[in-house]
Amino acid sequence: MGPEYSGEIVTDGLERVGGAACPHNHKKKIAKFYYATPVSEVLYLDKPKEKHPLDESNYVWSPKKRRVVISRYPPRCHTEDNQPVTHYEDDDDTIFLNFDNTVKAYAPPPDGSGQDGDIFLSPNDTESDIDVREEIDHTTRGRGQGRSDQEVVQRAIKTTVEAQKKWDSVPLNERIELWLKAADLMATKYRMHLNAATILGQAKTPVQAEIDASAELVDFFRFNALAVKDLTKYQPISVKPEISLNSMRYRGLEGFVAAISPFNFTAIGGNLAYTPALMGNGVVWKPSDTALLSNYVIFKIMIEAGFPPDVVSFVPADGPTFGEVITTSPHLAGINFTGSVPTFNWLCTEVGKNVSQYLGYPRLIGECGGKNYHFVHPSADVTSVVMATIRSAFEFCGQKCSACSRMYVPQSLWPQIKEGLLEIRKQLKVGDPTEFDSFMSAVIDDKAFQRIKNYIEHARISSNIKILGGGEYDDSKGYFIDPTIVKTTNPMDPIMTEEIFGPVLAIYVYKDSDLNSTLKLVGDSTPYALTGAVFSTDKDFLSHAYEQLKTTAGNFYINDKCTGSVVGQQPFGGGRKSGTNDKAGGLHYALRWASPQSIKETFIPIREWKYPSMEE
Repeated sequence: MGPEYSGEIVTDGLERVGGAACPHNHKKKIAKFYYATPVSEVLYLDKPKEKHPLDESNYVWSPKKRRVVISRYPPRCHTEDNQPVTHYEDDDDTIFLNFDNTVKAYAPPPDGSGQDGDIFLSPNDTESDIDVREEIDHTTRGRGQGRSDQEVVQRAIKTTVEAQKKWDSVPLNERIELWLKAADLMATKYRMHLNAATILGQAKTPVQAEIDASAELVDFFRFNALAVKDLTKYQPISVKPEISLNSMRYRGLEGFVAAISPFNFTAIGGNLAYTPALMGNGVVWKPSDTALLSNYVIFKIMIEAGFPPDVVSFVPADGPTFGEVITTSPHLAGINFTGSVPTFNWLCTEVGKNVSQYLGYPRLIGECGGKNYHFVHPSADVTSVVMATIRSAFEFCGQKCSACSRMYVPQSLWPQIKEGLLEIRKQLKVGDPTEFDSFMSAVIDDKAFQRIKNYIEHARISSNIKILGGGEYDDSKGYFIDPTIVKTTNPMDPIMTEEIFGPVLAIYVYKDSDLNSTLKLVGDSTPYALTGAVFSTDKDFLSHAYEQLKTTAGNFYINDKCTGSVVGQQPFGGGRKSGTNDKAGGLHYALRWASPQSIKETFIPIREWKYPSMEE
């Protein structure tokens, strides 16, 4: 993949996306860019070839020398360890050079020029126009608004259903190897491309983009592939294999799986679409309108890795249009969803209405967010509480399903915790996501801005709430909201019980003597149960809280922040209205997308029909 510039560049020029993003400035237009395919291993230089010092480099653009360097693939690196995260150190010039040039390649040029482009569902399908704009600068054209109509979605379903039949016959081991190859491309050749698309399209900082679009995405592909590989080792018991042999095979579901992915994690988009495909399914993928660029990069990487293009159809579309078409199709085999509770409720309701017309019973997996908590015991380490809460509440503007949104603090520790939180809050820079000292940037769009703003205004006028820090917002250029900390005297106030999905931390200070009744509030005050954390050095209390809070979180943390689950280490998912708790990333999740078939083969002819008791 590479951007179009006036110097030498490798590109086939066949497929174009107009608009990489510059989320922090939606007034700019962006440069168009092209995607190259097999020729991207070649070096094209205006001057004699030079050895580039960074094996992980992909495209490095030097304006002065007017050249593009395209490195060779690094060695394959199959491993059961998590993908290492790139650390941007001050003395590591090569990584900074690679980062800077890749971001510049995707970002709007200084003159604001740029144009719209097309996204292709597949080489054999029709295109879907995209309109692009930015959350950091309202007028920048750089991200995307899906415009597939019902006919396009229906055509994608038909294409995918047909392709799935052949795909399901591909041996599982071959599919696993393809997934590992794709993971290597993501970890090396296209690492900075995924990061740049996520930074510019979703306003993530370099560190947050690296954790998401590089490390976690690669982990999903590797861990799922390796887990499924282990699955092939399992076979049922055969008591007398010389007489009869029992075996198991794992088929894809008949029809298609609809993958509906969110804006906040590039990795989730890849996982929702391609884990069902790994198990032999055809997938119709609707990416978020506000994450089209990064998701499309994943789609193109899979094509380059050798993935059949029609097995997963990339379909940017309006949500209601897409939802209506998939839920009324008799070929619907499953829905893999991450998003809001109302949307998942609607999908489940529509599937229920139409269940008699489906070929089978569709599998429904949903992850829907939460009202995640930090509960602080009087014995807690104050510094640990403060540091963990700042990170959990305000990373990526609190736009994580797992972000800490409510906090329960004992009176005895409140003065110290308050001082610590407010002191660090003042140091958090809100700015351009491409700047390494920005802790957070803009929220994703106008809808999010208005929702978060309403909660801040609710806090401002409520007699039981006091804004301790932040509370400011500005959408004159981008959708910027200050990290905000509020204290309430009412633990049942909406700001303590409703999902905000933004940089607002609500705190309830309880009397130390009310510890147990406050602990009970954690589970009784909200319909969600995604993540939660308890901070304490009292082992007896931790044992008590461990049981008392058993149903309040699918991911439970002790003396750690309630965000930051790592694939393979903390399988992620919650119960209640937070979702179906299918724990993405691992064997249990992959099995949800398989239709197992038990096989018994007998080698000795059957000669008798009578039971032994019937013999004379």
